[in-house]
Amino acid sequence: MPSLLGAAAGFRSVEPGASPRSVIPGRQRWDVQLVLGRPRTADVLAAALRRIPGITEARANPVTGGVLVRHDARLRTADVGRIVRGAVTRVAEKMTGAGRPAPAGSAVAPAPRADPGPVVRPVLAVGGGITAGIALFKGSARSRQLVAAGGVAAATALVLRKAWRGTVEASRRAAGRGAERHPLVEIVGPHRRRLSRAAALSVACQAAEMALGTFLGWTGLVLIKGEAAPLVSLGLTTASAQLLGLAGLVAAACAAVAGLSYASSRQWRQLGQDIEHDWRSRTYRHVQRLELGHLEGERTSRVTGTLTNDVGQLGAFFAGPANDVLQLGTSLAVLVPAFLLLAPQIAWIAFLPIPVVAWLSLRHQDNAAATYAATGECRAGLGSQVINSLEASATVKSFCTEEYEAARVDELSESVQESSRQADRSTIRHAETVRACTTASMAGTLLIGGRSVLNGTLRFEVFSPLIGLPQMLLMRMSRLGGIADQYQRTLASYDRVQRLRTLPTEADHGDGTLELAEVRGEIVLDKVTFAYPGRPATLEDLSLTIPAGRVTALVGATGSGKTTIAKLLMRYQDAESGRVLLDGEDVRDLRRQDLRHAIGFVAQDPFLFDGSIADNIRYGSFGASHEDVVRAAAMAEAHAFVATLPDGYDTLIGERGATLSGGQRQRIALARTILKDPPVVILDEATSAVDNETEAAIQRTLRSFAADRTMVVIAHRLSTVRHADRIYVMDQRGIVAEQGTHDELLAQHGLYASLWQLQAGDIAA
Repeated sequence: MPSLLGAAAGFRSVEPGASPRSVIPGRQRWDVQLVLGRPRTADVLAAALRRIPGITEARANPVTGGVLVRHDARLRTADVGRIVRGAVTRVAEKMTGAGRPAPAGSAVAPAPRADPGPVVRPVLAVGGGITAGIALFKGSARSRQLVAAGGVAAATALVLRKAWRGTVEASRRAAGRGAERHPLVEIVGPHRRRLSRAAALSVACQAAEMALGTFLGWTGLVLIKGEAAPLVSLGLTTASAQLLGLAGLVAAACAAVAGLSYASSRQWRQLGQDIEHDWRSRTYRHVQRLELGHLEGERTSRVTGTLTNDVGQLGAFFAGPANDVLQLGTSLAVLVPAFLLLAPQIAWIAFLPIPVVAWLSLRHQDNAAATYAATGECRAGLGSQVINSLEASATVKSFCTEEYEAARVDELSESVQESSRQADRSTIRHAETVRACTTASMAGTLLIGGRSVLNGTLRFEVFSPLIGLPQMLLMRMSRLGGIADQYQRTLASYDRVQRLRTLPTEADHGDGTLELAEVRGEIVLDKVTFAYPGRPATLEDLSLTIPAGRVTALVGATGSGKTTIAKLLMRYQDAESGRVLLDGEDVRDLRRQDLRHAIGFVAQDPFLFDGSIADNIRYGSFGASHEDVVRAAAMAEAHAFVATLPDGYDTLIGERGATLSGGQRQRIALARTILKDPPVVILDEATSAVDNETEAAIQRTLRSFAADRTMVVIAHRLSTVRHADRIYVMDQRGIVAEQGTHDELLAQHGLYASLWQLQAGDIAA
């Protein structure tokens, strides 16, 4: 621990760009502006954090600027905060001092290999430049054309190189160390056949579009010169015959484009939907099997976002951008060789806007990413404020702060409006710039190509069909930045989904079986010690026995471990040391499903699903008849209020039972457990929200239900447990301060008697 504090103290200044987003024991999430849009910096920061003792995991996302830190229980929350801020400060200092971040304090580094690049690359560049200059000034016209086309290709390669580096680094981060396949291959999974069909249809559709452009060019050729030479070889010698034939070809090409476009779009969309459904189903099944501690350690909204937004992004990439990439590649693969072979005179001017449009698209996407992120944050803040205000309507009205809340929403809405305006200005400016480049390319192609036609170096029959084809390519090039952005977003989403899928699931190490009919229900805790991550021990060397077929109560102060005992019995958690026995068998040697079928658990704040009352009572006992449901509700004193509802047991209760009171929700949950009819029942403050009269009626009913079954009652209200066969009075760290029946404990004049006097006002009542 001193080394940890020393490491933290070694960091000097506090980086203002690092702020905590969420902090729970064992895990913290931070927003760090330093890594936003800087993949290399994100890797360096994550590596620096992982080298600090006590940090078990560190991840930095350059797309969102988020940093995830997991640590062991020895580190306090404040220590982790100092470590994160210090690491950010050091990385920032190295960026300003060395020009770019580099890992600091690393262990023995491998000897660097000789890199010939610094010598070879300049020599090649100078040699290539001299050769190009000779070709331009002393070479033939064809040499000059090839040099110009090569220059365009080199410029395009330089522009795309930066984008490719970013995507490769993103792929490596998403794939993780030791990954054998590219993340996109993993995402497609078993749907490769549909991917092949979609790709084939897209290539065919793109070929049909270029054929259509060629036919239209030939049509113009016939109208201007009276014939198109390629059609003469097909036997169409007159202008009218050629026009008629071209009309048929154009109609066929249009039909082919429409049909292939429909089929390919449908295949791509179906592929995206299949991928989304497959990943969501598999990931949700995994989440359902997670250990409760890990599931509680994740924000519900974050898990929900992963299962909806992130999984949706995996499918959305293949439903749209993947198709764009394939069409762009097909266009390049066909048009570039065609121009170089048929019209090298105009190849360079036709494709000159490509590097410009590519650079503009990528630059726009880089700049827009921060703007969109800011807009997203503003919208998220606005949505959160609206939800909070609506959920707190009663509080708002009680303090007469309606105008105050409206003003807060107005202020946030104005921020969203201004942020959206900035994003819109940038997007419109980019679109119009690309349009200008495309128009300039068309004008340049017409000018230079027209001169080549006039001086006889380029045949008009070749020039006419080719003139409009590059424009299709340029319009698709304008989406390049969006494609790169969607690709990186997809990899970031894949990374979050995979992180969720790597969380450990509940594992059964034993194969012991448990027959419900044979369960007696004796529960023994033998020297049990348990602590939640980052907290002192809740139970320490606890031993107690819960007899079979009896009602046993656990009472005591908040934090004395009563609910923890219930979680250990249900195996939501496992003891760090000691044993929890059911009928003499360690619960860790039993299958969790068998154990939980044998125990009914009713929590203080029970969860009700969005559905009818009957569906909620029948949950887990789906084959129960309506008569069984009514009988269970009657035992839980719920039938009376259900019968007064217009739709009775078919009444819809909303999310979490929003239309019911707290006491009604508890009675529905109690009826659900009664219908389950388990040999062991745990009631954790199960009647805390009902009135005294209803509780007395429930207690009378439960006496008959508890016959020949083990019942554990956890309560603060001592009137709930006064008829229990045995009462354990718990103190801090799970120490059993007192035990006995209600009358025996009163006679001891100890802690229980004091609590009873406080609640009942009469120690002898």
